[in-house]
Amino acid sequence: MKASENSPQKRPVDLLLSDKTVRQARELTNNLSATVEQLLSEFVVQHRDDVLARQRADDSVAEFWNRFEEIHGSFADEHQVL
Repeated sequence: MKASENSPQKRPVDLLLSDKTVRQARELTNNLSATVEQLLSEFVVQHRDDVLARQRADDSVAEFWNRFEEIHGSFADEHQVL
């Protein structure tokens, strides 16, 4: 089996990064592409986790208010419609 069959497909992308940051990063890593890919991958996972957590929280609040309304009725029920 070829190595390329096991590794994800890659493509070149254009990034605009400050020269100073790139110079400093190159002092810390000999593979800037792999480092940026790892950091970006971690960012994507964290962002997805944050979105899912927010959705779960929103669902929980909606469920709470639905149960509250089933038990106590709607706040609007106390007011007359014009």
